[in-house]
Amino acid sequence: MIKTAPDRYQDIRDAVRALCAGFPDGYHRNIDEQRGYPEAFVEALTQAGWLAALIPHEYGGSGLGLVEASVIMEEINRSGGNSGACHGQMYNMGTLLRHGSLAQKERYLPKIASGEWRLQSMGVTEPTTGTDTTKIKTSAVKKGDRYVVNGQKVWISRVQHSEWMILLARTTPLADVRKKSEGMSIFMVDLRLAEKTGMTVRPIRNMVNHETNELFFENLEIPEENLIGQEGQGFRYILDGLNAERTLIAAECIGDGYWFLDRVTKYVKERVVFGRPIGQNQGVQFPIADAYIEVEAANLMRFKACELFDAGQPCAAQANMAKYLAAKASWEAANACIQFHGGFGFANEYDVERKFRETRLYQVAPISTNMIYAYVAEHVLGLPRSF
Repeated sequence: MIKTAPDRYQDIRDAVRALCAGFPDGYHRNIDEQRGYPEAFVEALTQAGWLAALIPHEYGGSGLGLVEASVIMEEINRSGGNSGACHGQMYNMGTLLRHGSLAQKERYLPKIASGEWRLQSMGVTEPTTGTDTTKIKTSAVKKGDRYVVNGQKVWISRVQHSEWMILLARTTPLADVRKKSEGMSIFMVDLRLAEKTGMTVRPIRNMVNHETNELFFENLEIPEENLIGQEGQGFRYILDGLNAERTLIAAECIGDGYWFLDRVTKYVKERVVFGRPIGQNQGVQFPIADAYIEVEAANLMRFKACELFDAGQPCAAQANMAKYLAAKASWEAANACIQFHGGFGFANEYDVERKFRETRLYQVAPISTNMIYAYVAEHVLGLPRSF
């Protein structure tokens, strides 16, 4: 493994690596080939308390911050796993912890910490709006002590392996609000009940074996006590979750980047062609060195974003830039790894092609590269809004 400087989170790294060692490449390869879900792996992480990292001690969690959570996600990916199977519980915590009522925290958090419930899903994206979240059409109309939901969501992950979902819906029509970011609200949705009473799930098969779905709501009733915070303020609340999501994705990409670099440096030292190891050639060395430099730089921005988030400071710019840098770095490391493995990089047994597919996703999701450019141009550089 490439040597990286020890940090104050080394105990966490060592413990997560030890757990992941019980789920070697063959385990993840088999899950991928079966188009399955790594249930045993996620359960082991849950029982070890890693997925309750952000839950306060008084609710049965570890009381850690986003920095520590990001290290956990990084180490899962660096060990050859895919945090996409379980990272939702980490970033969904932000919305509930920061904006949920005391009663809601007492109801949900202990059972999530123990593993009895999973909060792995967040329902925001819609087919016709994409990242233009303020234009969502899914509505939640108050009727008595319940909200009635109608609409559609897409690319909603881990619904089939979660008991609860955070849902963003319009409670005031767009035409009736002063600002387009107003009039949306956040709800906790009991997925097991919803599937029986007004929500239809259609799985979407994809190149990454990532469990994601299209959801259809038809008169789904949600109790008013499941509303998080104030009605109409949901867009503001969800931003906390999105900033955490982007920062954790950055950490996962950093983990992927180190995984690719570990594999390719080992391989090019051992692979002998024309009487010398191919790693002796500058044409091989330089792309690997370039990828390593970029991973290290992304790592610094990841920690900056995490530290701001944990301090309750604005961090949207840093979260977006960390995600951009890390996704780019991991993709360059992936390209170098598959290129210098040659034909063997395409063979399932080397796991390079699996991880190659997995890390490619993050050029597109959870926010595309061009949307990050647009955010930085407008909100950091002060350029005119482009859309």
